[in-house]
Amino acid sequence: MAKLKTVYVCSNCGYDSAKWLGQCPSCHEWNTFAEEKIPQKGKGLSLNGGSQSQPIKLTEIQPLEEPRIHLPSEELNRVLGGGLVAGSLTLLGGEPGIGKSTLLLQNILSIRQRRILYISGEESATQLKLRADRLGKVSENTLILCETSLDRILTHIEKVKPGIVVVDSIQTIYNPELESAAGSVSQVRECATALLRYAKESGVPVILVGHINKEGVIAGPKVLEHIVDTVLQFEGDRQYLYRLLRSIKNRFGSTSEIGIYEMVEKGLREVANPSEMLLSDNREEEMSGIAIGVTLEGIRPFLVEVQALVSSAAYGTPQRSVTGFDQRRLNMLLAVLEKRAKFRLGQKDVFLNIAGGIKVSDPSLDLAVVASVMSSNFDIPLPSDVVMAGEVGLSGEIRTVTRIEHRVAEAEKLGFRRIYVPKGNLKGVSRKFKIEIKEVGKIEELLASLFS
Repeated sequence: MAKLKTVYVCSNCGYDSAKWLGQCPSCHEWNTFAEEKIPQKGKGLSLNGGSQSQPIKLTEIQPLEEPRIHLPSEELNRVLGGGLVAGSLTLLGGEPGIGKSTLLLQNILSIRQRRILYISGEESATQLKLRADRLGKVSENTLILCETSLDRILTHIEKVKPGIVVVDSIQTIYNPELESAAGSVSQVRECATALLRYAKESGVPVILVGHINKEGVIAGPKVLEHIVDTVLQFEGDRQYLYRLLRSIKNRFGSTSEIGIYEMVEKGLREVANPSEMLLSDNREEEMSGIAIGVTLEGIRPFLVEVQALVSSAAYGTPQRSVTGFDQRRLNMLLAVLEKRAKFRLGQKDVFLNIAGGIKVSDPSLDLAVVASVMSSNFDIPLPSDVVMAGEVGLSGEIRTVTRIEHRVAEAEKLGFRRIYVPKGNLKGVSRKFKIEIKEVGKIEELLASLFS
């Protein structure tokens, strides 16, 4: 019998130490070390026993296009880079209740050409059947396995010979050869490695579902993200309808694409044109404090509505409340308005909201934020057919932004008549636009054009 070795492993980043430490030297988190016993020697789990590989010259390798499995959801295919690659290991992370299992279940139930094995370690077969009935989809090719033991899972996989394997979730699977509990660093690492080995040997794609910790990153060791081929993150506010699917890592495609879904009664619905969904329906009714900005998520432009409310501080100390935007960036923009444009906002409450419940970190939304704040301060509504995109610097200059051509084209497609862009940003763009383009170089120029 192999001797057991005792180590202390950080549950946050996977750093191991021979003794217990109060603070992790790697991630600097406190009280994250847990004792684990691992065998010094042991046989790795393998479905086929492995194959003898030989080194080969790079020049002799024939480049082949990776075969893709086209999934029913076009948004998911776009984020994956064109579909699911055969033999790949994909990790899907997200907060509890955000819709990870719903997204996977409604996709695999629509696949008719391949046998699907859905391994659930958290829900019973009855619960999954109720969810499938709610989605309104039934597939004869989908098999449900409620199991958490890794060796039994690999045995069932060998018998069933599926075309796609889904494991929900990786934190519930455990290897009986290890004494640590399911979800620990060593268990997650070893189970993911075994499933990766199966995927590469058999050519069957495997999709893992992962939990999110309180910091908003995928729980478990960071090495888990290095093991898998693709890392997808499903995010959004559960109080709102919209969900964003991002690609954090993708060995077979770009990480710049995002997918947008709307949670409805029968599962997740794809949002083909997010700009129309995020903009208010009553744009004809002009109200102060509302500005439209063009933001960019990955390489996908869409328009968002920025809402601001400026009022006198009733309780002495001014409040700064932000939803969906960086509060420190709002404070910086207010300081620029006070210093460069000479507007006194230090004794006023400022409330800012990005409509639709999404979070935006694109600095090109600075112009829309400034315009909405000043519109509420003057109580003068902005024209409903005006949109803007630009970053504001500390000296009050308006800096250029990326992919301006795509932003202008998106605003033109939705029927806007005028767009404010940074001066010189369209240099080198040969395309002609029907929308009126106004270039501004200073924040004073923008405010003079909007409110004069």
